[in-house]
Amino acid sequence: MSSQKRSTRSAGLLLFRRPSGAGRGGFEVLIGHMGGPFWAGREGAAWSIPKGEYDPDEEPAAAARREFEEEFGRPAPEGEWVALGEARQSGGKTVTVWALEADLDAATAVPGTFTMEWPRGSGVLREFPEVDRFAWCAPQEAAERLVTGQRVFLDRLREHVGGGRVTPDQDGS
Repeated sequence: MSSQKRSTRSAGLLLFRRPSGAGRGGFEVLIGHMGGPFWAGREGAAWSIPKGEYDPDEEPAAAARREFEEEFGRPAPEGEWVALGEARQSGGKTVTVWALEADLDAATAVPGTFTMEWPRGSGVLREFPEVDRFAWCAPQEAAERLVTGQRVFLDRLREHVGGGRVTPDQDGS
C-alpha cells in the first residue's frame, strides 16, 4: 500500500497602505492573528496573511478573493493586484500571494468561524473565529508576527514598493 501526500495549495491577499509621514518607500501591511485555542496567547509567528486552501479546479486569484472575504468579513477592495509569487512552506503547502494597495479599518473585520472539538478528546464542539484580530503593521513588526514561511512575501512587497531599491529604513518604522 502506498501513501500519497496531498499537495496542498493556498492563496491570499496582502493589503498594504502608505501612511502619511511614513517616508519614501514606507508602508504597512494588514495581517491577522490566527484564531482558536492553539494560537491563543501567542504573538510571535502566530499571525498570517489572509489566505486559505483551494481545490485544483479553482483559480488561485479567485481563492485569494474568497478567503479574504471569509477571513476579514468584507469583500476585498477594488484595485490593481500585484503578484508576489508563491512560496513553499515548511509543512509542504505552496502559498500564492498578491498584494493590493488599499486602506481598510482593521476594527471593522467580522471574521468567519470554524468548529472543532475542544478540549481535544472532550467530545465538545466549539466555534472559534478563523482570525481573532487584524492589525496594520510596519514590515519589521509584521516579520516578527508572521509565521516564518510567509515572511518572504514582505520582502517581495518591499522590493515592489521601493522600486527594487530596498534600504533598511524602508520598513515604515
